Amino acid sequence: MSRGGSGGKTRVLTARKRTAQSTRWLERQLNDPYVKRAKAEGYRSRAAYKLIELDERFAFLRGAKRVIDLGIAPGGWSQVVKKRLPAAVVVGIDLLPVDPLDGVTILELDFMADEAPDQLREALGGAADLVLSDMAANTVGHTQTDHLRTMGLVEAAVEFACEVLRPGGAFVAKVLAGGADSDLVTVLKRNFTAVKHAKPPASRKGSSEWYVVAQGFKGRARTEEVAPRD
Repeated sequence: MSRGGSGGKTRVLTARKRTAQSTRWLERQLNDPYVKRAKAEGYRSRAAYKLIELDERFAFLRGAKRVIDLGIAPGGWSQVVKKRLPAAVVVGIDLLPVDPLDGVTILELDFMADEAPDQLREALGGAADLVLSDMAANTVGHTQTDHLRTMGLVEAAVEFACEVLRPGGAFVAKVLAGGADSDLVTVLKRNFTAVKHAKPPASRKGSSEWYVVAQGFKGRARTEEVAPRD
């Protein structure tokens, strides 16, 4: 149950079985302009606008014919890709079930599974122009551990991208506060002509997420294993 509050904001009345934390989350959702806009424009999540804003700045979607979406659930990023590039081949993968999307091949599979890279390549049918990764590890509440686990996924995504991208292709991935660490940035700069960090306006101010955008895949260079973490 909710009611209008001061300043036109919606206030959520605390229900007997709802915690204060879940009440705050629901209240934030109800008052989030990106959530309202996503519903009005038919996107599955507000995350669609993060990709839109990043592309407005870096134009990595331009001319892409084959796109891989790592961590596709619930599908907002792939919706953006298909809206802007209706003829593009788009393949997504996620551990979570994802409702079908017209023109998108979705694999319900752990990206870290041994068979995942080959299945993605087979479904794509050729070299990728763009690899997107919105993957993040399930958090445990310990900042350093959460960061290491998510960056482990990013490292795996970089290695995969360097195997499937065509020369000139791009890689976009979610990282956490501080961006990609120095070892990973070194690998990216070895394999791409331009590497930038950005926090799109749609990313909540209180969120620790940032995005790394690597463009101009060199093709000839190969990624080297990132030094193991302590």
